[in-house]
Amino acid sequence: MAELSDIENEFIRDEIEEYLERPEEIALNIELYSKASVQMQAIAAALFDGAHEEVDKLTSGALDSGVEALEVMDNGLILGMGIVGIKFRENFIFVPEVLACARAMKAGMAYIDPILSASGIDPIGTVVMGTVKGDLHDIGKNLCIMMLRGSGFVVHDLGVDTSDDEFIEAIEEHEATLLGMSALLTTTMPNMGKTIEAFIDEDLRDDVKIMVGGAPVTQEFADDMGADGYGEDALACVELAKQLLQELAAETE
Repeated sequence: MAELSDIENEFIRDEIEEYLERPEEIALNIELYSKASVQMQAIAAALFDGAHEEVDKLTSGALDSGVEALEVMDNGLILGMGIVGIKFRENFIFVPEVLACARAMKAGMAYIDPILSASGIDPIGTVVMGTVKGDLHDIGKNLCIMMLRGSGFVVHDLGVDTSDDEFIEAIEEHEATLLGMSALLTTTMPNMGKTIEAFIDEDLRDDVKIMVGGAPVTQEFADDMGADGYGEDALACVELAKQLLQELAAETE
């Protein structure tokens, strides 16, 4: 089992010690970062420090030195955003810091996206994402979208204040099999259930897997609303999306 001292980057070691509290997340991040190269650790550290110019320079340098685009994305950019997501979830950082980190990841992905597009790699799946009707919050949703896109999904972002009809139209238009709904207000959470009911009324419920998330949302609430899954944070959202795709594939066999 990897230990904290196996991670060469001191800043990353300090971040894990100071901000990660759950034993399973500590163990996972130590394992992942201990396997990442010094170059990838530097990119991740710069990203969750919100240093977009540094991420730009380090990403470009890594690619020029022959590092594969997927490695830079997975072991540098996405790995860094994982800690950002945890810090945001636990209220160690707030919207301005998250936006700075998102800007840094965007700087890195500006090099990665064209390479992946040119390689002809098929997307894992297609997801429609939106914040439910009456809710104008989107930071958590945007983090999820960033992580999903970085993990190989095509994501269609409907933004905020999204109606039942808009969700349904987007699913049909893009032939998406996954739907993600977000809410930050307890007063708008019931709109998740209303949207699910709308899919049932349109006889589309069996065609799509629905995942929900947001600060006040819980697994119990997701179950009560009839959702297929609940993601606590951006990392969980990606894992859930992959799991639901596997379930869909098994159902169609």
